[in-house]
Amino acid sequence: MENKLLNLGFTERYVKEAACHEGLFLGRVVSQYKDLYKVITENHEVLAEISGKFRYSSEKLSDYPAVGDFVMVDREDDSSGNAIIHHVLTRNSIFARKAAGTSNDIQVVAANIDTVFICMSLNNDFNLRRLERYLSIAWDSGAVPVIVLTKADLCDDVSGKLFEIKHAAIGVDLVVTSSMTQDGYKTILGYIKAGRTVAFIGSSGVGKSTLINRLLGEDVIETRETRRDDKGRHTTTRRELIVIPSGGAVIDTPGMRELGVESVDLVKTFAEIDEIARECRFNDCQHENEPGCAVKKAIEEGLITEERLISYKKLKKEAKYERLNSKQIEKEKINEMFSGFGGMKNAREYIKTKSKNKNR
Repeated sequence: MENKLLNLGFTERYVKEAACHEGLFLGRVVSQYKDLYKVITENHEVLAEISGKFRYSSEKLSDYPAVGDFVMVDREDDSSGNAIIHHVLTRNSIFARKAAGTSNDIQVVAANIDTVFICMSLNNDFNLRRLERYLSIAWDSGAVPVIVLTKADLCDDVSGKLFEIKHAAIGVDLVVTSSMTQDGYKTILGYIKAGRTVAFIGSSGVGKSTLINRLLGEDVIETRETRRDDKGRHTTTRRELIVIPSGGAVIDTPGMRELGVESVDLVKTFAEIDEIARECRFNDCQHENEPGCAVKKAIEEGLITEERLISYKKLKKEAKYERLNSKQIEKEKINEMFSGFGGMKNAREYIKTKSKNKNR
């Protein structure tokens, strides 16, 4: 297979799946606009829109194409009109966020990412709780997370920060970089090769755009200086997949910094809590004041921190409520309140009483 196709991620798996759609061409969505997509095929780059049949048969927003998707289009030349997208091929990973509006639908921000670099600077952006959130999202997406610590030259205690992270990100690779030097990014090159797609997530100002520009060998992504309060400025304004000259592709999208927790993998992110929880006396232990709670005992013995348990509970609760509207959230909370006191019967009585008082 030609290097150009490999860099676009057209591996044998997608070529084989594409062969099932005769008369159409395999392409990859590299940029997304309001109703249009820029698609790169084997020989050309075209603007495309989805077919009427595709739109009619799509049951939810997440069925629509996203940056990184492999799609089947009807032409490789758009000189006589936009190409038409007829199919989205099977995704191996997705990053999603809650769609705008009141619906419970989700929007795919980027698809088919193999490795996600979770970027966090070693200065004022350093935040273990935020890191746990990103790790939970990354593990659930199907991509492999790698933690990239930037601005090492601005930190006086790199070893101390690394010690903290290793206890919060068990089994995840750590890479320390400095965007201030030309070769400070080279360690991450070992994770990038032809046929692989990577993405960068993290707060604004941590150096994502600078790292991407280093990979591309030129300043393709706009960068800005960090503000005086050490908070970052948003620079990425559009979703885009860019081919890396040395091999592979990178996805840069503003939506990656707005990821919610529609679905998370807390088992991998909080592996030690999950393992200790198996020793609790009760299977449904909430790790509060229950007798025989192994997790609380582990905190007392210094095996895990109270802050980590709080973060675990917060993400678990957030994931549970993420896709519910306000009324559904209230109903769910009421059910929890009365779960040990008569269950749904008392919950219904509570709702009736509250409704009567509201209408008075």
